Amino acid sequence: MRIGLIGTGRIGSFHAAALSRHRDAGSLVLADAEPARAAALADRLGATAAPDVDAVFAWGVDAVVIASPTATHPELITRAVRLGLPVFCEKPIAADLPATLATLAEVDAAGTVLQLGFMRRFDAGYRTARELVRSGALGRLHTVRTMTADAAPPPAGYLETSGGLYRDCLVHDFDMVRWVTGREVTEVYATGSDAAGPAFRAARDVDTAAAVLTLDDGTLVTATGTRCNGAGYDVRMELAGELDQVSAGLDDRTPIASTEPLGPPPARKPWTGFLERFAPAYEAELDAFVRLVRGDAPNPCDGREGLAALRIAEACELSRRERRPVALPEIPATLPSAAA
Repeated sequence: MRIGLIGTGRIGSFHAAALSRHRDAGSLVLADAEPARAAALADRLGATAAPDVDAVFAWGVDAVVIASPTATHPELITRAVRLGLPVFCEKPIAADLPATLATLAEVDAAGTVLQLGFMRRFDAGYRTARELVRSGALGRLHTVRTMTADAAPPPAGYLETSGGLYRDCLVHDFDMVRWVTGREVTEVYATGSDAAGPAFRAARDVDTAAAVLTLDDGTLVTATGTRCNGAGYDVRMELAGELDQVSAGLDDRTPIASTEPLGPPPARKPWTGFLERFAPAYEAELDAFVRLVRGDAPNPCDGREGLAALRIAEACELSRRERRPVALPEIPATLPSAAA
């Protein structure tokens, strides 16, 4: 199997290294907007560097992994699926909802597969939480709490193109709410703060956000996120039911200290970021993609799953801007022409 990987920045380099170790991945062709960066990575991994993206497609590959900037995703996905190639793409599919819907229409028309990179679906803790909820071990869920907290804000340039805290970070939590509980969000009410500095205001973004989500069975969800968690990288999901409650993401590296005399000690080595925290999950999702390409497994996270999480993020952003509850049907799920 020959896999083309486009984008050799931080996450692309991680994916390339993981694929280079995979027994079934075969050869890698790497491309980047900075050809020298792709060449250097290819040299380290024993892969092939392409001079540009055109060469990746011209040289012939069996599948494509897209880890380039968000703005390039729609064109690259479309180009790949029109050639009948299976695609793995880091979230998001596109920078906004209309482009996401248009890209998904291309995938549907091509009849090939798109796997979206929601790595938490492959994390051991989240998978166990899902099993417990689906088995009924927790009883009827009444409350779900999620958190995504970055240790430090990203560069100002990233904020301008990230899509905002809801779309960039909390979209992972929204995906987990659906995937773990098996329920759909019907309404959101969200707010946020830009008190961390002028860079957030310039990007029309917030550094800290909170949202209340109502699920279709009445379960209430609180989702919080921040770019300013100096104690470390903290991602958790708590699920409380009538019989029991559990937490995914709570371990000896969770950056939180108890004030109770008999409470657990502070983490000696807090998580520093998402690549460290979710490294095994990233590898597992790429293994799932290789098996998908080989025809040995179904698609674990197709583009429609990404759309569902994005619609919740869009509803939260609308709620924050207009300071009101937003029902999910307000957010389009199809292109206008397809809905007509």
